[in-house]
Amino acid sequence: PGRPRRDGSPGGGARGGPGRGGTVRRLLTRARRAWDRPLTAYYLILGGSLLLTGLGLVMVFSASQIEALQSGLSSTHFFQKQLVAAVLGAVLLLVAARMPITLHRALAYPLLAVSVCLLCLVQVPGIGRAVNGNQNWIHLGGPFQLQPSEFAKLALVLWGADLLARKADKRSLSQWKHMLVPLVPVGFLLLSLIMLGGDMGTAIIITAILFGLLWLLGAPTRLFAGVLGTAVILGVLLIRSSPNRMSRLGCLGATDPGPNDQCWQAVHGIYALASGGWLGSGLGASVEKWGQLPEPHTDFIFAVTGEELGLVGTLSVLALFAALGYAGIRVAGRTEDLFVRYAAGGVTTWITVQAAINIGAVLGLLPIAGVPLPLFSYGGSALLPTMFAVGLLIAFARSEPAARAALDMRQPAFGRMRAGVRRKTMRRRADRRPSGER
Repeated sequence: PGRPRRDGSPGGGARGGPGRGGTVRRLLTRARRAWDRPLTAYYLILGGSLLLTGLGLVMVFSASQIEALQSGLSSTHFFQKQLVAAVLGAVLLLVAARMPITLHRALAYPLLAVSVCLLCLVQVPGIGRAVNGNQNWIHLGGPFQLQPSEFAKLALVLWGADLLARKADKRSLSQWKHMLVPLVPVGFLLLSLIMLGGDMGTAIIITAILFGLLWLLGAPTRLFAGVLGTAVILGVLLIRSSPNRMSRLGCLGATDPGPNDQCWQAVHGIYALASGGWLGSGLGASVEKWGQLPEPHTDFIFAVTGEELGLVGTLSVLALFAALGYAGIRVAGRTEDLFVRYAAGGVTTWITVQAAINIGAVLGLLPIAGVPLPLFSYGGSALLPTMFAVGLLIAFARSEPAARAALDMRQPAFGRMRAGVRRKTMRRRADRRPSGER
């Protein structure tokens, strides 16, 4: 007990005892224990991805109605396609979460070969299709199209993780040649095929995945800086060679559309965010989506979210991506399986860097790269491989011994009771003497 006051009343609690300070410390201790539980990463990945996908469906429905009507389509056209993609993505997520890690590794080389073939088909006349000036789509018939570069991200993660894990098992990563070959040449092959179509945004994500794998590998600083310098020089040359990319770079921090309205999209994205306030104008009440803001349901869906749901809505989206990124880093840091470490780190780099580039472009902090917001923006070609990648993270989180034991303990009570009865019955039968024995 603390020292009594002059009026005779009992004093405050001692350190750790009753009182406001002790209560706060107990709450912090409980929160820390809950945060360190084996299933924390599992629930963060599962819950964060499902919430992002669900909220993304709502915002696609709201942001795409005017765009659909202006194109002579049903107001729910884009929402229906996104809903179908989300259902298929949920199936892929469940399949990936239940697949054994050995099967994920077996998919690495076939998926890479298919991705390279599809990227080559994009450049074939009559098969490839240009959208917004980028030749990076394959027409599948009717309203369906496929963007192979989105699947190349998943292929690079799986193949790179499997390659590096095999080299680590053979103890050959101590030599810098084995660190770079064939990882970097294959990465540059994918970059070259993607840049043939003019998709600078996806090329940046592929580069980020490549550097993420090298970082996880523990590449020397000189080697890392050399590859990074080469990528920066190539990026500068590609940007300077395109007037469109130079104009996007000139729109950083713009508050006026400028001559020929070259910064129209960037400025109206800021207008949408600024008019949202704290709580937003209300779901479906966006003004900028009425033809003022280009791509409101794809690249700039975050701006419509800020206008309709306000700062609270945008901060919620940022918190979900932060939770997903933390969980991925935690899975990569706690595992002893090198393939799991590299693959989890690659997927986390992919999702977090792509989200940062998209949100940074909407906020006017980065050039507009034309990449969708993962799990949130409209686009089935982007949603399907991303949800499969999230399923990978879930499978990795489940594979931890402590998490697997915790999941086994959370079986339904009826299942545990049946298992217990079965074990007791078998034990009884084993202890019972044969009928002919006296």
